Amino acid sequence: MPIYHKLGKIPHKRHIQFRKENGDLYYEQLFGTIGFDGMSTNMYHEHRPTQVKEIKKQYSVAPKIAKANNIQSYRLRGFQVDPQDDFLESRKIVLTNSDCHIVLAAPRKSTTDYFYKNTDSDEVIFIHKGTGKLRTMLGNLDFKYGDYLVIPRGMIYKIDFDTEDNRLFIVESRRPVYTPKQYRNWFGQLLEHSPFCERDIRRPEELETYDEKGEFLIKIKKKDEIFDLVYATHPFDVVGYDGFNYPYAFSIHDFEPITGRIHLPPPIHQTFETDAFVICSFVPRLYDYHPQSIPAPYNHSNIDADEVLYYVDGDFMSRNDIEAGHISLHPAGIPHGPHPGAVERSIGKTETQELAVMVDTFKPLMVTEEAMKIADEKYYQSWLE
Repeated sequence: MPIYHKLGKIPHKRHIQFRKENGDLYYEQLFGTIGFDGMSTNMYHEHRPTQVKEIKKQYSVAPKIAKANNIQSYRLRGFQVDPQDDFLESRKIVLTNSDCHIVLAAPRKSTTDYFYKNTDSDEVIFIHKGTGKLRTMLGNLDFKYGDYLVIPRGMIYKIDFDTEDNRLFIVESRRPVYTPKQYRNWFGQLLEHSPFCERDIRRPEELETYDEKGEFLIKIKKKDEIFDLVYATHPFDVVGYDGFNYPYAFSIHDFEPITGRIHLPPPIHQTFETDAFVICSFVPRLYDYHPQSIPAPYNHSNIDADEVLYYVDGDFMSRNDIEAGHISLHPAGIPHGPHPGAVERSIGKTETQELAVMVDTFKPLMVTEEAMKIADEKYYQSWLE
């Protein structure tokens, strides 16, 4: 997210001496992307961030594939994913390709016994149910229903939940996650016609700093395996930082919809992008206002992309028999469109209260065994009249 941010204590220049009151040096770390060419942050630690005491077990969390080459449309009943106490164990990959994992999770408990770092992917965590606090080495963010939490790869974090009733929709992206380029000028500022602006981006404002030695368990994800590492110092020992690479939050309720006289295509809903997929937000909005408009979307062919729609709330007018927590998968290779009766029902309507998150991937998605446990295998026949 190209907004400069600083928090805590930092020296006047980068890469110069920065000393504690007792004369010892703070330890500088560059937290950068794309080599030295992408967004980065300079942080300053109480202790060397390189102190690993022990590497313990290593185990796979790779998804098990049920359908590697899929052309069938599916409905997945997301709320049928059973809650689990542990945050990482609760994460169930339902759809995947080489660019991303699409994950459902219903964690009951906060992460108390370990810290987590995903070195494979940026994470976009959508909060469907639950409130709490995301705690990271670069500061904390409170979250609630409707929030996107964008966590850069390599970020060490914990997540605290206020209750045990939590539902998360997560996209793990092996490609960097940015705001849509069509809404940015050449400096990176969001433009006047963007559906959100920098005021809507919540940056960390609370920095936890621990000057502690001991044994601190970090679970690190690399190439779909978890490594248990024991650090010699507390990973939240940062006294200050500045730069462009840090976690942030954005609420789907702050997305301002773009509308028109006739039906506009899904890119108007785009919220985040990579060079491999996009994430869009469907929010309450006025319908098209041409006197002969058809508010329901037109049939369209999925030629280049798989479409995944996660239903959050409201009545999604183009689908029949859809509930909160459901996921529809419309794969490349066949067209899809409104269910029978949806077009007719939409005519004359003036607004919708639907709320949903969409992920469109350019590479085909594989369907996992976890997805098949909650799949409606007859959904592809739901367009028959």
